[in-house]
Formats: sequence, structure tokens, C-alpha cells
Amino acid sequence: MNILLLFSFILLSSTVVFFLPLRLKHTWSFVIATAAALCAGIPAVEVLTGEKDFIISGFSLPGMIAPTLFIDDLSAFFILLVSLTWLTGLIYARGYLRSYFETKSAMQISLHFFSYLWLGFAMIMVAVAQDFLSFLIVWELMTLSSFVLVIFDAENRSVLKAGINYLIQMHIGLLFLIAAMLIAQTVSAADEFRELGAYFSGHSNFILFLLFFTGFGIKAGFVPFHSWLPKAHPAAPSHVSGVMSGVMIKMGIYGIIRVIIPLQHDLLLIGVIILVISLISGILGVMMAIVQHDLKRLLAYHSIENIGIIGIGIGTGLIGIATNNNLLALCGFSGGLLHVMNHSLFKSLLFFSAGSV
Repeated sequence: MNILLLFSFILLSSTVVFFLPLRLKHTWSFVIATAAALCAGIPAVEVLTGEKDFIISGFSLPGMIAPTLFIDDLSAFFILLVSLTWLTGLIYARGYLRSYFETKSAMQISLHFFSYLWLGFAMIMVAVAQDFLSFLIVWELMTLSSFVLVIFDAENRSVLKAGINYLIQMHIGLLFLIAAMLIAQTVSAADEFRELGAYFSGHSNFILFLLFFTGFGIKAGFVPFHSWLPKAHPAAPSHVSGVMSGVMIKMGIYGIIRVIIPLQHDLLLIGVIILVISLISGILGVMMAIVQHDLKRLLAYHSIENIGIIGIGIGTGLIGIATNNNLLALCGFSGGLLHVMNHSLFKSLLFFSAGSV
């Protein structure tokens, strides 16, 4: 069976949660999430253990070009991390949401589970979509679904304000991404990430990368684009905070690495800038975390610190490429990706623990 058709069927099946009795909503959501994780995870494992990318046959409407969808090593790595954290968060949500069943309507609970499912779907598709249009669509779906999850307790005015602040900042980041993609497409007809090399070969790499880095950096939470994290994470339910901090902000890291791959010039300058911003993020993040009294706010600042640590690895790796130091490049990128995995595991667990407390 075509994997895209199967995944599309799973997406449509998520709507069933609105029609089920309250006691079955979580069970159905878990079944759907598990099916989606297996649908994406099995090809991801095949890619990591094999030597070929997994090409996904797209579909096209009349007058439209089929989207470019494939799983390479980088996509596979992030798909597996997303799937694991997404599923563990849903398992945790069973107990965490039980007290809300008495205070929230069935529609509110259904919308929460539906949005949680679509957050996972969108994150997986962000790692799969390679053409700009498809990427922007699933990137926006990721933002909207996470916004609905953040404002679960919208009766609290501070929660609603935190959610709106998050939504506005995410769309500012989206504008930077759209600008970068339009420039690449207008100048060199590049409409996929793997075609960015055509632009980078004959134009300044620094300016376009800076636009991409700003757009992705807002999602990742680098300083000075971090202000939404300490507001949104304490406002969201703990399983949502765990998933957002554990893997959603890492989609910004994924985007940065995806744009780094085709770079051809200005590597040393870009590497140094990433390193400096990451050092500032790491130091400022841990300094702000130390003085917090709200546990989830502390963990949010701690996430900024760890994004800085990941960025230090990426910047160091890029400097290694620029200086033809293969060992430095290997240690930098492998260290950065290792900490992406480390942070997704321990930070989601820390938020789940905070929710239990």
C-alpha cells in the first residue's frame, strides 16, 4: 500500500476522536499515534540501517506538482525522536488529564487530543517534506496545533496571553522563512532544500542563511529569539510542554542543519556566528534558570541553555568544515546531534515529573 495514502488515512482517522465517548478518547488517540509512528518509523529505521533514501510517492492535483517527500538520514533521526517523545507524552497524558475530565467539556478534551495528534503528524511531516511549499504548510500546522495545546487552560488570562505571544512570534519566524525561500526561488528557481546549492554557488551564503537561521532560530529558542519559551511552557499542560521542549523546538535545529548541508561559501563566518549565539544562549539560559522559582519556567530556561549547547556543536562542526578539520567537524556535528537526542529524552521526562509534582 502507498505509504502516503496510509498516512493520510491515519490523519483522517484522528477526527473520530470527536465522536467517541470520553473514556475511549485517549485509547483511540494512542492507537492512531502508534500507527502513525510505525508508518513513519519503520522506513526511518530502514534508512538508518541501509544506504538509500526512502522516496515517498507524492500525489498531485490537476495543475499542481506533486510534493517532494523523502526520508534521508537526517529526516530518519528526527522522525524516530519525534515518534518516541510524542508517544510517551500521550501515555503520560492519560493520568495527567484525568482531573480535567470533570472540569472540561467533551469537545474541549476531544480538541486537545486532536491537536496533540496533529502536532505529532506535523512534526513528522516537517522532517519528510523537502519542497518549500509543502514544508511551509506542515510548519504552519505544527504551529497552529501547538498553539491550541498551549491554551488548553484559556480560562486563565495569563495562559491565553502566553499562547497569543507564542503564536505571534512563530508567525514572525514564518515570515523570515518565506522571505528566504522566495529569494532562493526567484533568483535561482530553487524550490527544494536540496536545490539551495544552486543559489549558494553564485550568491552570498551569509544573507540567505541569516534569514533561514532567524526563522528556525525563533522556533528553536536561541537568544535573542527565546522570549516565548518561559511564557508558553509553564502555561501548557505538562505532557505538551514535554513534547514542545523535547522535540518541537528541535525542528528548528533540523531546519538549520538542513540549510547548512548545501552551503558552499562563508562557512567560517556562519560557523563563528552560530557558535557565538549558541554560547550566549547557553550561558544566559542557565543563568536565568538558576534564579527561577516556578519549576516549569526553570525548565523552559534550561531548554534555552541546551539549545545553546546543541548550537555549539553545530557551529563547531561548521568551523571544522571551513578549516578542513574533519575531526573537528565530526565531533561538532555528532556532539550536537547526540545532545538533540539526550535533551529530547531527559527534558520530556523532567516536564512529566514537574506535572506529577
